[in-house]
Amino acid sequence: MYTIGHVARAASCKVQTIRYYEQIGLLPVAPRSEGNRRLYAQADIDRLMFIRHARELGFALDAIRDLLSLSDDPNQPCVAADAIARRQLDEVERRIARLGSLKTELMRMIDQCRGGRISDCRVIEVLSNHAHCMADDHRPTEAKP
Repeated sequence: MYTIGHVARAASCKVQTIRYYEQIGLLPVAPRSEGNRRLYAQADIDRLMFIRHARELGFALDAIRDLLSLSDDPNQPCVAADAIARRQLDEVERRIARLGSLKTELMRMIDQCRGGRISDCRVIEVLSNHAHCMADDHRPTEAKP
């Protein structure tokens, strides 16, 4: 049996994370020693490592809960697990597309920099005028007094 500190070190996570996962039911509540310390088995460490790896891959806690539930019956078909992974892949691809758009816009702002003063700074201008930021390079005209 292992203490919560040992488990935290083994899984490279914080003690608070382990307690949280217990509170939300991803980890079973650990039995206590006579001194009221939580005690964990290797299976708990393995489960925590599964959770940590899934979190690193961006899976939501509900998806992890579903995957853990599926893993409790190793003889069932993996169609449900594949569906969960496919949904996560779709989300990753959407994020990548959004990041690509962000990268393009940032590069465009930087490329349009004239190296002058802040009053003429393209970066400040674009960030100040969100409606203008995704348009082609049409700088707003100044109103005449």
